[in-house]
Order: sequence, then C-alpha cells, then structure tokens
Amino acid sequence: MLRFPAALLALALSGAGSAAPADLEKINAALPPDQAAMKAHVMFLASDAMKGREAGSPEYDIAAQYVAAQFYAAGLRPGGDDGGYLQRVPLVTYKPAGQGSFVWSAPGGAPRPLAFGTDYVPSGDPSRAETSVSAPVVFVGYGIDAPGEGVDSYGKTDVRGRIVAYVRGAPASLDGEERAFFGQDAQKLRMAAARGAVGAVVIADPDGTPQAMTALAARYDAGRMNWAEPDGRANAPAPTAPLLGTLSPVAGRALFGKDWAGIAAAAASDTPRYRPVRAAGTLTVALRTDFTPATSSNVVGLLPGSDPKLAREIVVLSAHLDHIGVNASGTGDRINNGALDNAIGIASLIEEAKRFTGKPPKRTLMFLAVTAEEKGLVGADYFAQHPTVARDRLVADVNLDMPMLLYPFSDMNVYGADRSTLGPIVARAVAAGGATMSPDPAPEQGFFVRSDHFRFVQQGIPSVFLWPGRAGEGKAASEKFLSTCYHRPCDDLSQPILWDQGVRFVDINYRIAREIADAPARPVWNKGDYFGRLYKGPMARK
Repeated sequence: MLRFPAALLALALSGAGSAAPADLEKINAALPPDQAAMKAHVMFLASDAMKGREAGSPEYDIAAQYVAAQFYAAGLRPGGDDGGYLQRVPLVTYKPAGQGSFVWSAPGGAPRPLAFGTDYVPSGDPSRAETSVSAPVVFVGYGIDAPGEGVDSYGKTDVRGRIVAYVRGAPASLDGEERAFFGQDAQKLRMAAARGAVGAVVIADPDGTPQAMTALAARYDAGRMNWAEPDGRANAPAPTAPLLGTLSPVAGRALFGKDWAGIAAAAASDTPRYRPVRAAGTLTVALRTDFTPATSSNVVGLLPGSDPKLAREIVVLSAHLDHIGVNASGTGDRINNGALDNAIGIASLIEEAKRFTGKPPKRTLMFLAVTAEEKGLVGADYFAQHPTVARDRLVADVNLDMPMLLYPFSDMNVYGADRSTLGPIVARAVAAGGATMSPDPAPEQGFFVRSDHFRFVQQGIPSVFLWPGRAGEGKAASEKFLSTCYHRPCDDLSQPILWDQGVRFVDINYRIAREIADAPARPVWNKGDYFGRLYKGPMARK
C-alpha cells in the first residue's frame, strides 16, 4: 500500500511549498467549483513535495498514483498492465564512460590521435557498452536523404561501410515543421543507416569558435534517457549507424584537407549548399558507454464507446505528467514545479474525462498520461510502440501540453490541424469556445514535432496539439513565461494563472474529442501530406 509521510502529505495538500504569505493568500483564494477542481490537481502535482516529478523518481510514482485515482473517480476503466491503470515503462540512462578514442589515419601517414575537447567530444552509444568502428569518412552536408522534398544530401554517393559526417540543422527551403523534423539527429541517423553507413559524426559549426567545443566537452558525460530494450540497452534510432561524437572545425580541416575551405565557405553562406566530399583516410573510434536502469509508468484510463461498430476504434487524449525535477546546483528554490508544464495539461485531461459522464461517446476514449516527455517524448514513444491495445484501434491523438493560461485567449494555435481531417473538427470546437484559429506564429521552432502527439504521428495516426494563441495579450504574456519561467523553479502556483481560461481550454478540447468520437468516419490524412505519406498509417491518403 502506498503510504505518504505526514510531512509530505501536508506539504502536498498545501500546494504552496515555500510561497510567501501574499502568494499563499492568492493561491488559496476561493474559486467556482469547476475552476477549483482544476486548480486542486495542480496544487498537488506542482507542489514542492513532488520535487518536479522527474521520470524514474519516487515523486513521479506518487503523481502517477494520484492520476490513476482521479481516472477511477472520473469513471474511467483501467487500460494499463495487468488490469490496472499503470503501464510499466522500462527506462535506461546512458552516457559515455570515459573520453573514448578518435584516431585519424591519412594515406601514407602515421595514425594521429585526436584530442578530446579540442578535436572531438564523444557520444554515448545507446545500443552497446563497447563500440569500435574503423572506416573511411564521407561528408554529406546536412545528412538528409529526402529528394521528394527537394533535399538530397547524398546524391549518388555510396556510403556503405563508411562513417558519414554532417552538419547540424536543415535547409531553410523546407517548411518549419519538416525542417525541424529533418534537423533531428535521429532522422539523420536513420537515413545514414538505410544507406549502409556504419556510424556518424557531427561537424560542429564550421564557422564556429573553439569555445563551443569547450562548452560541449564540459558536459559530454551528461546522461541521456530512453526506454530500455529487453537486454537493458536503450532504444536507438539506428543501432547499425550510431552517433559517435562531434568533431571540431580543427578536426574537420585535418580530415578533409583542401576540401575544408569549400565546406566552411558553404556554411558561412545565408543559404548553405553542400556537396558530398570523401575524406582521404580512415577514422578509428573506440567508445565505452555506461547504462543505468530505471522504471516509470504511463497512466491509462479508458471510457468504452457506446456504438457496437465504432467502439473498437479509440481516440487518444494525451498529456505528459513528468517534469524536470530539482536543479543539481544553485541557491534558493531549486525545485522545478512544472505548474504550466505540464500539471495544467494533466488537470485538463482529468477534468475533460469528467465531462463525458452521462453520455458516453460512440468511439472509445483513452486518457493517457505519459512519462519522460522531458527526456525526448520517451513515454509516448514507448506506448506508441508497445500499446496496451491493438495498435490498429488507435485512430487519433489530441495532445495537451503546457497551455499558457496567463491571459484571456482570443485565438488558438493548433499544430497539425492543416494535415488531416481533424482540422475542420478543431476549427468548429475553437469557434464554439469563443476563439479563432491562428497560424503557427513561430514555424521555425517546429512545435509539431516536439510534443508527445508526434509519436502517434510516427505510427501513422492523425494528431493535433493545441495552445492558447498569441493575439492581444497573448504574445507578451507567453514570451515572458518562456523567457523567465519555462523550465525554471518559478513555473509554480505563484504565477497569475487564470483558471477560468483553464475551463475554456478544457471545454474546447472536450468538444474536439466529442466530435471525433461521434463522427461517422475516422480521421484521415490530407492528400499529399508529408507525414501521412512518410508513415503510411491507417487510412493515410496517397
């Protein structure tokens, strides 16, 4: 039986941690019942007692039990493992064990060991404890193999049995969401592996300064978390082509000789255009990686559908429960409470479930609180690849992540709405909630690929992610939060959270879920959409 120490329980129920008396008066002010219900969840989940709900921590486990209890109270049935609400998620943290070894051998010359921190910084290999690669190196620009999108870094270059070297980022010619997607290391490694490469290295900004490598070397052994394979190793995007490390411009010059000037000149351009370059020599890399296991849980609740035919299909409503824990150093308050990010998203999920009482939807609804989003969408990825129901039953995902409820919103930004038939459904719900839909105000940020719904997209499932928009007061208020309190201890209940706007946010999301669940047809991708074509999921249009 889960037991709460008396001091822990008292602090959790206060929801205030070390708040000042003036803040306490504001935090404890009376609210209408619907607003108070939402705030009560945040008071618990974002209290100092939860210590930032870091995935794998005891405090996260308490938070997961709390959400499971709230799902039960809302009338949801267990949808996790072994007849319960929790889905166990095996986690593992991996990091370099030592500085490793990078040696460059030019034709006819003696092997030259590269210098840690000056020439290279190693990466941890999520797939193995011992990594040894010796192969020629080919520079492939951005490392993107997508000729259908107008980007072909490889051309006809054969990289089988070779190490590919690439630069960060993606061409500005791509749309914001596709640019963010292709700029991820995971995608570049998958493309390299598909072409037969045996490893990859990142070339640090060819026009950059030595200080960038110094900063990278200072944190080279910081751990990274992912879900664990049965053998205890971390899930990896491309086990046959691991990211070996980062090379400095100094090392780049040593590898590519006279061709380096052309690479650096291209990088300095406003619109870099690279060509593949073969280095004359062999790079030999030896790495060791340490693994530390952990365990966490997703929380899964089901509301069975009422229609005999449509009930088999499931609409997922997701939000992440974890946050980033406690700062390792510093003075004063070091607890990252995560009130907006994402205790309010979880509170919205719980309160949305309550709205279905009395009139069940035609399709089944799944309420999913995931772990380790802050580690790289890990809990959502684990669920998407190991669902607790048959995967072909999942027809849509609506994600609730960090709604910045600090101003009366008059518009909403809906990421992914223009990619599938979810768009018109969302538009009707937003209008009914007294708001309008606005285009992505920062497409270069690629928010569509940066939250949990994208793990469902990668399974071919149409998905959307909603934020209160930035019209009127929204721009200044959201920018202030992002610049001052995002991923900082001040993301707590001392902020001027407008709980009436939380009720509006829940109402809009309820309308979306209700229409998807009751619609005669399941959502499909819009014709020609890149992600619909790429992942070829259920009902994807060609």
